[in-house]
Amino acid sequence: MQKKITLVILIICLCVMTGAATAQKQERPLTLEQSITLALERSPLFHSAQKEVTRTDFLKKGARSDFFPKVTTGYNFTQLNEPSHQNAPASGPVPSHSIITSPLHTYIWNVTVEQPLFTGWSITTNHQLAKLGFDIAKIQEIQARHDLIRNVKIGYFELLKTEKFLEVAIQTEKQVNDHYKVAQSFFEVGIIPKNDLLQSEVELAQAKQNLIQADNGVSIAKSTFNTILRRDVNEPLEVVDILTFTPSTEVFDDCMHKAYLNRPELKEIALKVEEARKQITLAKSPFYPSLSLQLYYEKQGDTPDVRGTQFRDEESWNIFTSLDWTLWEWGKTYYSVKASKIGLIQAEDAQVQVRDAVTLEVKNAFLKLQESEKNIKVTETAIDSAEENFRLNEARYKEQVATTTDVMDAQTLLTQAQINYYNALSDYNIARAQLERAMGVEK
Repeated sequence: MQKKITLVILIICLCVMTGAATAQKQERPLTLEQSITLALERSPLFHSAQKEVTRTDFLKKGARSDFFPKVTTGYNFTQLNEPSHQNAPASGPVPSHSIITSPLHTYIWNVTVEQPLFTGWSITTNHQLAKLGFDIAKIQEIQARHDLIRNVKIGYFELLKTEKFLEVAIQTEKQVNDHYKVAQSFFEVGIIPKNDLLQSEVELAQAKQNLIQADNGVSIAKSTFNTILRRDVNEPLEVVDILTFTPSTEVFDDCMHKAYLNRPELKEIALKVEEARKQITLAKSPFYPSLSLQLYYEKQGDTPDVRGTQFRDEESWNIFTSLDWTLWEWGKTYYSVKASKIGLIQAEDAQVQVRDAVTLEVKNAFLKLQESEKNIKVTETAIDSAEENFRLNEARYKEQVATTTDVMDAQTLLTQAQINYYNALSDYNIARAQLERAMGVEK
């Protein structure tokens, strides 16, 4: 009995330790790479793009089957109200009489094998269009992947920015609170007037309000990022802080070259132009005749097992070719070709627009990256100056050669300098993500 109790306790301890280890593992901050992997696994848009590749692959295989022979079969039953007769003329001593030429019941089973030989290139063109659709779907999958990675990066750095804003708000609230305590002690010994203390109280209240807003901003950013990762909106979330600055070495001409080479939208529109050309070929196919080879096999009988009749053999077969050619449809094919040619012109126009849009997107992302990089250097210097300014005004206030207004102005400048720095830092990392997406590369 003692051994059983010990075993139960051991199992419970193991379960508790496993649960604690699992909880500890789940509480580890997410890295950017882990976030991207999680989003790719759970995103319905990316999943739909993957399924579109599978769907178009099936269509491509289905179009390929049109090259091969088609086999059809049928089973027919015919019942006459009376057997067919034919009058036989008199022959010698035999008078004219009626001869039955077909049974009352006829059962026919047949098999037809048809092999298309020429269809005005419609089968070939349909198969090529299906292949183009498959290639376009694969490119759209890459595009969906790039879009999702960019969105994850933006959400990740936006979350880090709000957390930095919260740190600034906490620091500001503490500094204002420390100043309020100094002002309160000065007021109690009659060094400063009442309005000076009241000003400190108002500034402290504002700092507390800003802290509440910053904390709420973090919660909103976490909910937004949870949504991007397809997690529960209220699920606890921590991410690894990588909000740092690494100088960019990108050159604009190189960025444009990479974009023209890798951008999936450019590859997609090029395939759509080719698709429009194939549509013209397909529209022209009714101008040509269609030729096919057919093998027809038939069994018939006056019983369901088609064992033949006294009037016909049990089975028969024949091979023949069929040539069909529609000579006149009141210009239907002609106008269809004209419409397809307009579609090609529209596709080519769209190709120009997409290329222009890619060029502009790369240019904007590159300029934003440069702007953010310059802002980081400026705001770093501003923070140093603002911290020194605040320190001096705090010291001067304690010596009563500065007012509360001077201290609060210095505090405001420091807070704004810190916010500007983290804004620039976040904008820089987001601009890098935007530029990578504009170039069609993953890093």
